[in-house]
Amino acid sequence: MSDPLSRWRAHAEDAVLLDGFHALKHALRFGAEVPVAVTTDRVAALGLAQELAGDVREALDALLAEVSEQAYASLVPRPHPTGVAALAVRPSREANLRALAHRPRTAPVVVLDNPRNLGNAGAVIRLAAGFGATGVVTTGTLDPWHPTVVRGGAGLHFATAVERLGIADLPPGPLFALDPEGEDIRGTELPDDAVLAFGSERTGLSPELRARADHLLRLPMRPQVSSYNLATSVAMTLYHWSATGAREDAL
Repeated sequence: MSDPLSRWRAHAEDAVLLDGFHALKHALRFGAEVPVAVTTDRVAALGLAQELAGDVREALDALLAEVSEQAYASLVPRPHPTGVAALAVRPSREANLRALAHRPRTAPVVVLDNPRNLGNAGAVIRLAAGFGATGVVTTGTLDPWHPTVVRGGAGLHFATAVERLGIADLPPGPLFALDPEGEDIRGTELPDDAVLAFGSERTGLSPELRARADHLLRLPMRPQVSSYNLATSVAMTLYHWSATGAREDAL
């Protein structure tokens, strides 16, 4: 086996950082190509795999190389409590675009319109993966593959298609945008090929996306409460989609 630090340096420029055991676990479960993985305690990491992720223990056994705590700290911006880190090959944009545009679609695409908070974006990707959504698209300047977003998504970027697109290039399908002036979502059954758009907590939907929406929907909310957290709004909407259609096959 070649030196893990040399392999890390060889892949670092173009790869996605998987920060922590759980991010690596999820990435492997969903088919990520992982050229290098390191840990400060190989026995402890494999023990964690035996306890929590037996399905990927064999893969981790073959991948994990033990390095010193000093070497590990030099590879990551903020050491993870599990002492595990890895690099994964980012899926090609072409493959993600094919997944987003494929019809018939069996689960919605989530659109975050000009999001600002990296952690919120990561939480949404984690939610989308959990509900079996087709993908998550961001508009605006935020990179959905930023290391902080990947950390917040716990490696589940590899479980769904994640891309940044312009509003004119959104995937096909009826566009349902969440807006305080919309109709109560409880009266609407969301189709499987829906595109579900959410604005930022501070500014809401952009005028361009709002104008393009086929339907405006609002979430039930007590009077005088200003808004939900973005990830909460996405979770409520995806739950409504899954519950009204009884779509166990997507989960």
